[in-house]
Amino acid sequence: DKWLLIGGRLDGIHARQPFNAFPGNQNNTSLFVIDRATSQLWSAPLASLPTGIREQLQSTNMNFYQDGSSLYIIGGYAFSLTANDHITFPNLTSVEIPGLINAIQNNQPITPYFKQITHVNFANTGGQLGKLGDTFYLVGGHRFDGRYNPMNNPTFTQTYSNQIRKFTIDNSGTQLSFANYETITDPIHLRRRDYNLVPQVFPDGTLGYTISSGVFQINADLPFLYPVDIKPDGYFPQTGFNQYLSNYHSGKVGLYEAGLNKMHSLFFGGLSQYYYQNNTLIQDNAVPFVRTISRVTRLDDGTLLEFVMPEEMPALHGAGAEFIPNLNLPRYSNDVIQLDAIEEDEFVIGHLVGGIHSISRNPFANNNTSSTSANATMYEVKLVRTEPLSVSPVNGTHPFEFKISPNPTTYKDIHVEFDLPYLVKIDYFITTTDGKIISEGEIVDTGIGINKMRFDLRPIQNQALLFTFIVDDKFYVTKKIILK
Repeated sequence: DKWLLIGGRLDGIHARQPFNAFPGNQNNTSLFVIDRATSQLWSAPLASLPTGIREQLQSTNMNFYQDGSSLYIIGGYAFSLTANDHITFPNLTSVEIPGLINAIQNNQPITPYFKQITHVNFANTGGQLGKLGDTFYLVGGHRFDGRYNPMNNPTFTQTYSNQIRKFTIDNSGTQLSFANYETITDPIHLRRRDYNLVPQVFPDGTLGYTISSGVFQINADLPFLYPVDIKPDGYFPQTGFNQYLSNYHSGKVGLYEAGLNKMHSLFFGGLSQYYYQNNTLIQDNAVPFVRTISRVTRLDDGTLLEFVMPEEMPALHGAGAEFIPNLNLPRYSNDVIQLDAIEEDEFVIGHLVGGIHSISRNPFANNNTSSTSANATMYEVKLVRTEPLSVSPVNGTHPFEFKISPNPTTYKDIHVEFDLPYLVKIDYFITTTDGKIISEGEIVDTGIGINKMRFDLRPIQNQALLFTFIVDDKFYVTKKIILK
């Protein structure tokens, strides 16, 4: 029942003006311990820690994962006094949680409970950190150095990871280390940051994760709508399904019904390009704050369905919040809650902590970010068993299909055919399986009905290629072709 809170910001959503975005005086420079049962609070300043640890632990959008009694923290973005600039920290830090909590409660030295190493592989903010077996997965994110600028003026440098970075961590000695480092790169489907990584139990029983939405698409400053599944044997974009009701990092939790082989992912508030108003689905490309609580369910045949829940958040909360699960509930090793092992009809599944409080949907677009603040409210979340809800799923399918022929082929002249029910904008990207973009552009002069075109791939050596077609910055179709 004790929580350890590290990092984050004391203000609300960041300002639009570069000189006013992410001010250093709004870094969280304290460690907090909360006893939920007794409503007690303890704190300790970061000031006594070595410079590298102190600066990283006051950053925002860190990647983190708790493994037993150890908390691993990677990257994060904040003003660094040492660099005299805003940077993404290139650090991996481990925290020994029980000892640190005890030290904070008893006003004792905190330095012994931290270890840190520095490596460019860990310069990442806005991604997510998970673990399957003995392997850690650093998924997505980006490196952002300098001051934010909405006009893309040269006050910063930004590089998307476009990767799943896999490695093991040795925390057994006095020196932290990592090994077995490998990467999976995809500049189209893995170009994700500020998203939700939700633990999953897949229909075949495999444990893994799902990348839910996130920003920004390679060809548009809009969220991704389709998820990407991550399993020990690879990653799998689910481009045939769009998730509309949750697009940025928010509170989330995974729950699995073993008897029905149904996997549920719940999302609490946050920011979304789409929301319901008077039972009508509204599209707002400013991606506003929403009160929506939504659910994505994976059926036993792999079909994905999205539902809007009848309950809403009490306010425009949830963005940047964390969901702390009830550890007394039966869970899988990746923290998915085992619903069928719980007999109660009403029970606490966890708590929502932190995030941003906003009084309006679009304070950023309207240049009113000062009206937002860090949310000082914690919510207890109960799951209540009722009769099945008589609600229809959001239509997450799309009517677009692209045929590529011949495939496989020894020819380098590739034909593409697609049927358009209405006029659309179509962008395309051709990438290699190791993540290099070899061609991109827009398909023009299309019409309603059957369309045919050809690609000349003669300069390309024999290999596998991925063709991705993006329709109206909303629907994705990826096809793999083998050049012999």
